[in-house]
Amino acid sequence: MSHAVTVRHNFETAHRLPHLAGKCENLHGHSWVVEVTVTAPVLAAGTVVEFGAFKRALRTWIDSFLDHGAMLGASDPLAPVLAGQGSKLFRFGADDPTEQEQHAAGLGWPSVEAVAELLGRVATEALHTLPRAAGAYVSHVGVSETAVNAASWTAVAP
Repeated sequence: MSHAVTVRHNFETAHRLPHLAGKCENLHGHSWVVEVTVTAPVLAAGTVVEFGAFKRALRTWIDSFLDHGAMLGASDPLAPVLAGQGSKLFRFGADDPTEQEQHAAGLGWPSVEAVAELLGRVATEALHTLPRAAGAYVSHVGVSETAVNAASWTAVAP
């Protein structure tokens, strides 16, 4: 038996995938939706994790570093241009990552699959700062970039 809770959030962010052929080579934006599920084998004080605190931690990170900005690969030639203009920028796979960009280590480009893994890493870090049930872990992250395109990241149970 296990218990699970899911929190959702939406954000507006541009990205591009110039290493792929097709229209995603162009800088474009999406209305992203993320769903993060935390699973635990038992409850603590009747909960897996307190919804409010977990939502706040996840939403604060997303709103601070992704919302109304651009996600680019560190090797994307647009990255220094946007950064030089003072634009909000989150780089995937940077050799010189900011503290927050370290969450995207090993993720070269901001594909929807990589965004799901990034947010899984962020949610896991946030969960570990909060009171939670014994054995609670981020088990699943789903990310939709459009109404018809989505990807997910699933953790291996501890």
